[in-house]
Amino acid sequence: MAQPALVTTVVGSYPQPDWLVDRALLSKGVPRVRLQAMWRVPEPLLEQAQDDATIVAIRAMERAGIDIISDGEIRRESYSNHFATALDGVDNRNPGVITDRNGNETHVPRVVGPIRRIRPVELRDMQFLRRNTDRPAKITLPGPFTMAQQARNEYYRTVEELAMDFAAAVNAEAHELQAAGADVIQLDEPWLRNDPEGAKRYAVPAINRALAGLTVPTALHLCFGYAAVVKHQKPTGYSFLPQLADTTARQISIEAAQPRLDLGVLAELSGKSIILGVIDLGDPTVETVDRVIARIRAGLAHVPAERLILAPDCGMKYLPRDTAFGKLCALSAGARAVRAQLA
Repeated sequence: MAQPALVTTVVGSYPQPDWLVDRALLSKGVPRVRLQAMWRVPEPLLEQAQDDATIVAIRAMERAGIDIISDGEIRRESYSNHFATALDGVDNRNPGVITDRNGNETHVPRVVGPIRRIRPVELRDMQFLRRNTDRPAKITLPGPFTMAQQARNEYYRTVEELAMDFAAAVNAEAHELQAAGADVIQLDEPWLRNDPEGAKRYAVPAINRALAGLTVPTALHLCFGYAAVVKHQKPTGYSFLPQLADTTARQISIEAAQPRLDLGVLAELSGKSIILGVIDLGDPTVETVDRVIARIRAGLAHVPAERLILAPDCGMKYLPRDTAFGKLCALSAGARAVRAQLA
Protein backbone atom coordinates (compact mmCIF):
# COMPACT_ATOMS: atom_id res chain seq x y z
CA MET A 1 0.00 0.00 0.00
CA ALA A 2 2.16 2.85 -1.29
CA GLN A 3 1.29 6.09 0.49
CA PRO A 4 2.82 9.56 0.56
CA ALA A 5 4.46 10.95 3.65
CA LEU A 6 2.00 12.39 6.18
CA VAL A 7 -0.84 10.18 5.02
CA THR A 8 -4.30 11.16 6.32
CA THR A 9 -6.89 8.87 7.81
CA VAL A 10 -9.91 8.80 10.09
CA VAL A 11 -10.12 7.12 13.46
CA GLY A 12 -13.35 5.34 12.53
CA SER A 13 -16.77 6.91 12.83
CA TYR A 14 -18.41 9.64 10.76
CA PRO A 15 -21.69 11.39 11.73
CA GLN A 16 -24.83 9.39 11.01
CA PRO A 17 -27.56 11.45 9.28
CA ASP A 18 -30.51 12.73 11.27
CA TRP A 19 -32.92 10.77 9.08
CA LEU A 20 -31.20 7.55 10.19
CA VAL A 21 -30.64 8.01 13.92
CA ASP A 22 -32.20 9.91 16.80
CA ARG A 23 -29.26 12.15 17.58
CA ALA A 24 -30.86 13.49 20.75
CA LEU A 25 -30.98 9.95 22.11
CA LEU A 26 -27.48 9.23 20.84
CA SER A 27 -26.13 12.31 22.63
CA LYS A 28 -27.07 10.91 26.05
CA GLY A 29 -24.05 8.63 26.12
CA VAL A 30 -22.15 5.79 24.50
CA PRO A 31 -24.32 2.66 24.59
CA ARG A 32 -22.65 -0.54 25.80
CA VAL A 33 -25.66 -2.76 24.97
CA ARG A 34 -27.99 -2.62 21.97
CA LEU A 35 -30.04 0.57 21.59
CA GLN A 36 -32.54 -0.27 18.90
CA ALA A 37 -34.61 2.81 19.73
CA MET A 38 -31.80 4.95 18.28
CA TRP A 39 -32.74 4.00 14.71
CA ARG A 40 -35.43 6.08 12.99
CA VAL A 41 -35.92 3.62 10.11
CA PRO A 42 -38.09 0.52 10.70
CA GLU A 43 -36.31 -2.82 10.82
CA PRO A 44 -37.39 -4.12 7.37
CA LEU A 45 -35.74 -1.10 5.71
CA LEU A 46 -32.92 -0.47 8.16
CA GLU A 47 -30.12 -2.35 6.39
CA GLN A 48 -30.90 -0.61 3.10
CA ALA A 49 -30.95 2.78 4.84
CA GLN A 50 -27.65 2.06 6.58
CA ASP A 51 -26.11 1.08 3.24
CA ASP A 52 -27.22 4.35 1.69
CA ALA A 53 -25.89 6.37 4.63
CA THR A 54 -22.61 4.47 4.45
CA ILE A 55 -22.15 5.47 0.82
CA VAL A 56 -22.78 9.09 1.81
CA ALA A 57 -20.05 8.83 4.47
CA ILE A 58 -17.60 7.14 2.08
CA ARG A 59 -18.10 9.84 -0.56
CA ALA A 60 -17.69 12.60 2.04
CA MET A 61 -14.32 11.22 3.14
CA GLU A 62 -13.23 10.82 -0.47
CA ARG A 63 -14.30 14.37 -1.39
CA ALA A 64 -12.49 15.73 1.67
CA GLY A 65 -9.29 14.15 0.33
CA ILE A 66 -8.69 11.58 3.08
CA ASP A 67 -6.16 8.94 2.01
CA ILE A 68 -7.28 5.97 4.14
CA ILE A 69 -11.02 5.93 4.77
CA SER A 70 -13.49 3.85 6.77
CA ASP A 71 -17.16 2.99 6.37
CA GLY A 72 -17.95 5.63 8.99
CA GLU A 73 -19.21 2.94 11.38
CA ILE A 74 -22.66 3.99 10.20
CA ARG A 75 -24.29 0.66 11.16
CA ARG A 76 -23.09 0.82 14.76
CA GLU A 77 -24.80 2.27 17.79
CA SER A 78 -21.36 2.63 19.38
CA TYR A 79 -17.79 1.63 18.64
CA SER A 80 -17.97 -1.39 20.96
CA ASN A 81 -21.52 -2.67 21.46
CA HIS A 82 -22.02 -3.82 17.85
CA PHE A 83 -19.32 -6.48 18.22
CA ALA A 84 -19.47 -7.24 21.94
CA THR A 85 -23.18 -8.09 21.92
CA ALA A 86 -22.84 -10.39 18.88
CA LEU A 87 -20.74 -12.96 20.74
CA ASP A 88 -21.86 -16.20 22.31
CA GLY A 89 -21.65 -16.10 26.09
CA VAL A 90 -23.33 -12.68 26.36
CA ASP A 91 -26.93 -12.48 27.66
CA ASN A 92 -28.48 -9.69 25.62
CA ARG A 93 -31.93 -10.09 27.12
CA ASN A 94 -30.72 -9.41 30.64
CA PRO A 95 -27.82 -6.94 30.54
CA GLY A 96 -25.59 -6.35 33.51
CA VAL A 97 -25.15 -3.12 35.44
CA ILE A 98 -21.89 -1.54 36.54
CA THR A 99 -21.57 1.49 38.79
CA ASP A 100 -18.80 4.03 38.32
CA ARG A 101 -16.97 5.90 41.05
CA ASN A 102 -19.61 8.64 40.98
CA GLY A 103 -22.47 6.21 41.53
CA ASN A 104 -23.74 6.33 37.94
CA GLU A 105 -25.18 3.07 36.65
CA THR A 106 -24.57 1.80 33.10
CA HIS A 107 -26.08 -1.20 31.36
CA VAL A 108 -23.33 -3.41 29.95
CA PRO A 109 -22.99 -6.84 28.32
CA ARG A 110 -23.49 -9.58 30.94
CA VAL A 111 -21.12 -12.48 30.44
CA VAL A 112 -22.79 -15.75 31.47
CA GLY A 113 -20.75 -18.30 29.50
CA PRO A 114 -17.56 -18.71 27.46
CA ILE A 115 -17.06 -15.89 24.99
CA ARG A 116 -17.04 -17.27 21.46
CA ARG A 117 -17.42 -15.74 18.00
CA ILE A 118 -20.04 -17.89 16.29
CA ARG A 119 -20.58 -15.80 13.15
CA PRO A 120 -19.04 -12.87 11.26
CA VAL A 121 -20.05 -9.50 12.68
CA GLU A 122 -18.44 -6.82 10.48
CA LEU A 123 -17.63 -8.92 7.42
CA ARG A 124 -20.50 -7.57 5.31
CA ASP A 125 -19.53 -4.03 6.38
CA MET A 126 -15.98 -4.55 5.08
CA GLN A 127 -17.17 -6.16 1.87
CA PHE A 128 -19.55 -3.24 1.27
CA LEU A 129 -16.78 -0.70 1.91
CA ARG A 130 -14.40 -2.51 -0.43
CA ARG A 131 -16.99 -2.57 -3.22
CA ASN A 132 -17.67 1.15 -2.89
CA THR A 133 -14.21 2.71 -2.81
CA ASP A 134 -10.90 2.22 -4.54
CA ARG A 135 -9.04 4.00 -1.73
CA PRO A 136 -7.16 2.18 1.02
CA ALA A 137 -9.74 1.12 3.58
CA LYS A 138 -9.61 0.82 7.36
CA ILE A 139 -12.02 -1.06 9.59
CA THR A 140 -12.14 -0.92 13.38
CA LEU A 141 -12.88 -3.42 16.13
CA PRO A 142 -13.24 -2.89 19.89
CA GLY A 143 -10.16 -4.07 21.73
CA PRO A 144 -10.26 -7.00 24.17
CA PHE A 145 -9.14 -4.99 27.21
CA THR A 146 -11.85 -2.39 26.70
CA MET A 147 -14.57 -5.00 26.13
CA ALA A 148 -13.55 -6.82 29.30
CA GLN A 149 -13.70 -3.55 31.25
CA GLN A 150 -17.15 -2.76 29.86
CA ALA A 151 -18.71 -6.12 30.76
CA ARG A 152 -20.32 -7.62 33.84
CA ASN A 153 -18.37 -10.85 34.35
CA GLU A 154 -20.51 -13.59 35.87
CA TYR A 155 -18.66 -16.56 34.40
CA TYR A 156 -14.87 -16.24 34.26
CA ARG A 157 -12.66 -16.74 37.27
CA THR A 158 -10.58 -13.66 36.38
CA VAL A 159 -10.96 -10.65 34.11
CA GLU A 160 -7.70 -11.67 32.45
CA GLU A 161 -9.30 -14.90 31.22
CA LEU A 162 -12.30 -12.94 29.94
CA ALA A 163 -10.04 -10.53 28.05
CA MET A 164 -8.14 -13.36 26.38
CA ASP A 165 -11.35 -14.95 25.09
CA PHE A 166 -12.49 -11.55 23.80
CA ALA A 167 -9.09 -11.34 22.09
CA ALA A 168 -9.58 -14.72 20.40
CA ALA A 169 -12.97 -13.57 19.09
CA VAL A 170 -11.48 -10.32 17.78
CA ASN A 171 -8.65 -12.22 16.10
CA ALA A 172 -11.02 -14.56 14.26
CA GLU A 173 -13.02 -11.58 13.04
CA ALA A 174 -9.91 -9.63 12.03
CA HIS A 175 -8.63 -12.45 9.85
CA GLU A 176 -11.91 -12.50 7.91
CA LEU A 177 -11.81 -8.72 7.54
CA GLN A 178 -8.26 -8.93 6.21
CA ALA A 179 -9.34 -11.55 3.66
CA ALA A 180 -12.23 -9.28 2.63
CA GLY A 181 -9.84 -6.49 1.64
CA ALA A 182 -9.12 -4.43 4.75
CA ASP A 183 -5.91 -2.45 4.24
CA VAL A 184 -5.68 -1.42 7.92
CA ILE A 185 -7.30 -3.03 10.96
CA GLN A 186 -7.62 -0.88 14.07
CA LEU A 187 -8.39 -1.89 17.65
CA ASP A 188 -10.10 0.72 19.84
CA GLU A 189 -8.75 0.58 23.39
CA PRO A 190 -9.79 3.82 25.13
CA TRP A 191 -10.20 2.08 28.50
CA LEU A 192 -6.48 1.48 28.87
CA ARG A 193 -6.39 4.87 30.59
CA ASN A 194 -9.20 3.94 33.02
CA ASP A 195 -7.37 1.07 34.68
CA PRO A 196 -3.63 1.43 34.14
CA GLU A 197 -2.86 -1.17 36.83
CA GLY A 198 -5.05 -3.74 35.10
CA ALA A 199 -3.56 -2.71 31.77
CA LYS A 200 -0.07 -3.46 33.09
CA ARG A 201 -1.17 -6.98 34.03
CA TYR A 202 -2.88 -8.17 30.89
CA ALA A 203 -3.50 -5.52 28.19
CA VAL A 204 -0.43 -6.23 26.06
CA PRO A 205 -0.90 -10.05 25.95
CA ALA A 206 -4.60 -9.59 25.12
CA ILE A 207 -3.91 -7.05 22.36
CA ASN A 208 -1.19 -9.24 20.85
CA ARG A 209 -3.53 -12.23 20.89
CA ALA A 210 -6.16 -10.16 19.08
CA LEU A 211 -3.66 -9.17 16.37
CA ALA A 212 -1.88 -12.52 16.03
CA GLY A 213 -1.13 -13.62 12.49
CA LEU A 214 -2.40 -10.51 10.70
CA THR A 215 -0.25 -9.29 7.84
CA VAL A 216 -1.92 -5.96 7.00
CA PRO A 217 -0.94 -2.87 9.02
CA THR A 218 -2.60 -2.84 12.43
CA ALA A 219 -3.40 0.17 14.59
CA LEU A 220 -4.26 0.68 18.25
CA HIS A 221 -6.38 3.70 19.20
CA LEU A 222 -6.29 5.45 22.58
CA CYS A 223 -8.26 8.50 23.59
CA PHE A 224 -9.78 10.28 26.59
CA GLY A 225 -13.37 9.81 25.41
CA TYR A 226 -15.68 11.52 22.93
CA ALA A 227 -15.53 15.30 23.33
CA ALA A 228 -19.34 15.46 23.21
CA VAL A 229 -19.59 13.12 26.19
CA VAL A 230 -16.53 14.00 28.29
CA LYS A 231 -17.17 17.55 29.47
CA HIS A 232 -14.33 17.98 31.97
CA GLN A 233 -10.78 19.03 31.21
CA LYS A 234 -8.88 16.16 29.63
CA PRO A 235 -5.45 15.07 30.89
CA THR A 236 -2.34 16.17 29.03
CA GLY A 237 -0.73 12.72 29.21
CA TYR A 238 -1.59 9.02 29.09
CA SER A 239 -1.12 6.75 32.10
CA PHE A 240 -0.47 3.74 29.84
CA LEU A 241 1.41 4.59 26.67
CA PRO A 242 5.11 3.56 26.71
CA GLN A 243 4.03 -0.02 27.42
CA LEU A 244 2.37 -0.15 23.99
CA ALA A 245 5.82 -0.41 22.44
CA ASP A 246 5.55 -4.10 23.37
CA THR A 247 2.40 -4.65 21.32
CA THR A 248 2.54 -6.01 17.78
CA ALA A 249 0.40 -3.11 16.52
CA ARG A 250 2.37 -1.20 13.89
CA GLN A 251 0.55 2.08 14.49
CA ILE A 252 -0.47 3.84 17.72
CA SER A 253 -3.35 6.32 17.39
CA ILE A 254 -3.57 9.03 20.04
CA GLU A 255 -5.79 11.97 20.85
CA ALA A 256 -3.51 15.00 21.00
CA ALA A 257 -5.21 18.17 19.73
CA GLN A 258 -7.95 18.77 22.32
CA PRO A 259 -5.94 17.74 25.41
CA ARG A 260 -2.85 19.51 24.05
CA LEU A 261 -0.84 16.39 24.71
CA ASP A 262 2.82 16.65 25.61
CA LEU A 263 4.23 15.04 22.47
CA GLY A 264 7.55 14.30 24.14
CA VAL A 265 6.03 10.95 25.17
CA LEU A 266 6.22 9.80 21.56
CA ALA A 267 9.95 9.24 21.93
CA GLU A 268 9.12 6.06 23.85
CA LEU A 269 7.27 4.68 20.83
CA SER A 270 10.09 5.12 18.35
CA GLY A 271 9.44 1.74 16.77
CA LYS A 272 5.84 2.59 15.87
CA SER A 273 4.11 4.77 13.35
CA ILE A 274 2.02 7.40 15.11
CA ILE A 275 -1.51 8.33 14.09
CA LEU A 276 -1.55 11.84 15.54
CA GLY A 277 -4.79 13.61 16.37
CA VAL A 278 -4.48 17.07 14.83
CA ILE A 279 -8.21 17.89 14.72
CA ASP A 280 -9.89 18.97 17.98
CA LEU A 281 -13.37 17.46 18.16
CA GLY A 282 -14.25 19.53 21.21
CA ASP A 283 -13.98 22.76 19.19
CA PRO A 284 -17.21 23.40 17.23
CA THR A 285 -15.39 25.59 14.73
CA VAL A 286 -13.50 24.18 11.77
CA GLU A 287 -9.74 24.54 12.15
CA THR A 288 -7.88 26.90 9.86
CA VAL A 289 -5.30 25.27 7.64
CA ASP A 290 -2.60 27.21 9.48
CA ARG A 291 -3.69 25.69 12.80
CA VAL A 292 -3.57 22.20 11.33
CA ILE A 293 -0.13 22.91 9.88
CA ALA A 294 1.11 24.03 13.32
CA ARG A 295 -0.12 20.80 14.91
CA ILE A 296 1.51 18.72 12.21
CA ARG A 297 4.77 20.61 12.67
CA ALA A 298 4.59 19.92 16.41
CA GLY A 299 4.30 16.22 15.63
CA LEU A 300 7.22 16.35 13.20
CA ALA A 301 9.42 17.66 16.02
CA HIS A 302 9.13 14.18 17.58
CA VAL A 303 8.27 11.78 14.74
CA PRO A 304 9.75 11.66 11.22
CA ALA A 305 7.33 12.28 8.36
CA GLU A 306 7.48 8.68 7.13
CA ARG A 307 6.18 7.47 10.51
CA LEU A 308 3.58 10.19 11.07
CA ILE A 309 -0.06 9.63 10.06
CA LEU A 310 -2.59 12.43 10.50
CA ALA A 311 -6.15 12.08 11.77
CA PRO A 312 -8.86 13.63 13.92
CA ASP A 313 -8.47 13.03 17.66
CA CYS A 314 -11.20 10.40 17.77
CA GLY A 315 -14.31 9.21 15.96
CA MET A 316 -16.48 12.02 14.59
CA LYS A 317 -19.97 10.54 15.06
CA TYR A 318 -21.14 13.17 17.57
CA LEU A 319 -20.31 16.16 15.33
CA PRO A 320 -22.73 17.87 12.92
CA ARG A 321 -22.06 16.52 9.44
CA ASP A 322 -21.05 19.87 7.94
CA THR A 323 -18.57 20.41 10.78
CA ALA A 324 -17.08 16.94 10.36
CA PHE A 325 -16.68 17.43 6.62
CA GLY A 326 -15.07 20.85 7.11
CA LYS A 327 -12.62 19.48 9.64
CA LEU A 328 -11.61 16.64 7.31
CA CYS A 329 -11.06 19.14 4.48
CA ALA A 330 -8.83 21.20 6.80
CA LEU A 331 -6.92 18.04 7.72
CA SER A 332 -6.28 17.20 4.07
CA ALA A 333 -5.31 20.76 3.18
CA GLY A 334 -2.89 20.98 6.10
CA ALA A 335 -1.26 17.69 5.16
CA ARG A 336 -0.84 18.79 1.52
CA ALA A 337 0.70 22.07 2.60
CA VAL A 338 3.28 20.44 4.89
CA ARG A 339 4.11 17.81 2.27
CA ALA A 340 4.80 20.62 -0.20
CA GLN A 341 6.99 22.40 2.34
CA LEU A 342 8.97 19.24 3.03
CA ALA A 343 9.44 18.60 -0.70
